[in-house]
Amino acid sequence: MKYAALGNSDLRVSRICMGCMGLGNAATGQHSWTLGEEQSREIIKRGLELGINFYDTAIAYQNGTSEQFVGKALRDFARREDFVIATKFTPRTQDEIDAGVSGQQHIANYLDQSLKNLGMDYVDLYIYHMWDYHTPMEEIMEGLHNAVTSGKARYIGISNCYAWQLAKANFYARENGLTEFISVQGHYNLIFREEEREMKPFCADQNIAMTPYSALAGGRLSKRPGETSKRLAEDSYAKFKYDKTAEADGKIIARVTELADKRGVSMTEISLAWLLTKVTAPVVGATKFSHVDGAARAVDIELSQEEINYLEELYVPHALVGVMAQNGRQKAGNVV
Repeated sequence: MKYAALGNSDLRVSRICMGCMGLGNAATGQHSWTLGEEQSREIIKRGLELGINFYDTAIAYQNGTSEQFVGKALRDFARREDFVIATKFTPRTQDEIDAGVSGQQHIANYLDQSLKNLGMDYVDLYIYHMWDYHTPMEEIMEGLHNAVTSGKARYIGISNCYAWQLAKANFYARENGLTEFISVQGHYNLIFREEEREMKPFCADQNIAMTPYSALAGGRLSKRPGETSKRLAEDSYAKFKYDKTAEADGKIIARVTELADKRGVSMTEISLAWLLTKVTAPVVGATKFSHVDGAARAVDIELSQEEINYLEELYVPHALVGVMAQNGRQKAGNVV
């Protein structure tokens, strides 16, 4: 495994971040394809054995059970100083708004619940899961600063935002002596490259780490024609994001297959090797040992510039989907 600094921080993270959305009680959450506790523990143990020290979860994943499973496994299998844990908080609920719960208090409440779920005293990276148009940005930044100064979070990150939102928030923090975001977790992979327009150059200029989710497009960049999985079959949200562009994306996926065959490696390894030329540490979901193994092997693959060009040249612009599509509609004043 190889390691890198996480943006403007002293955190040293593995070039692969294990995404833990697929770990958690399927009976209590929003996904039917997630792993139970015993299987989750084995996946995390395998990741640690392969040198993965960076784990990403969220309070929203399977109603907190992802945090619970991940936290217990990491406590059992590793020393606290030997891993980096990231979790996330969601926007204020309407009930909180009606009750007058401020953005600062919302963050404090959610962080305390996440720490309880994880069984830990602090998280290394606390991530603003999506832009909250109903809460002043100033309250969010002050609440996150409080999380850091209290010792409950070492650093802060952001997810599902535009470059202008990240710039605005960090400028406000800098001008007011508050904690700045050191990382951004956006939607970025070989068949969805819209982060290259503004976010990627902005992050390079500011030394902000990119740790994108959906690194394998919900498994599409790791499966050959006719191959499937429980997630591919049942993840309706991923289908919504990718099905409309399946024809154009399929041409790129075919090239991934071609290069994988040529090199004698998996499609996972080719897809992630490409993404590793662009970002600090992609967030890679894993529900089987083969997923963990393939992600770890990808770190050692070096693609030639010719291979990179071959994978990239068929890309066509994509409309924003998922959470970022909601962000766009809210930005336009049509709050959803």
